[in-house]
Amino acid sequence: MELQLKIIGVMLVLLSFVHGIFPKYFNWKEELKDLSMMNREMMKVHTFFIALMVFGVGMLNIFCTEDLLNTRLGNKIAIFLGVFWGIRAFLQFFGYSTEIWKGKTFETIVHIVFSIFWIYMTVLYFKVGGVI
Repeated sequence: MELQLKIIGVMLVLLSFVHGIFPKYFNWKEELKDLSMMNREMMKVHTFFIALMVFGVGMLNIFCTEDLLNTRLGNKIAIFLGVFWGIRAFLQFFGYSTEIWKGKTFETIVHIVFSIFWIYMTVLYFKVGGVI
């Protein structure tokens, strides 16, 4: 499980950096222009902080693997992360409209890959936390 946590850590760090391309990729300059300034700024700030947390969890996996595996606090953190990513997996299917990805090759691939990733992390963190 140690290697799996480290690999997930690297993947989460990479995912955190991907958030940096969101404004350009999703054309936020045009797409968000009709929103109030507060909502526009909230999108940007919240995306930054989501990326920062994903980065932090990735670093935790990479540098504190033994603690996650072998301490009570680490196990409790792992359980929380299992719940967190489990909710994220649930929302992958029930929080987004299928119109976003159905019938679109790239979007369908992204949907499938991230669905597997969220579920994999959920199961792994629950195993680390001793839930399963």
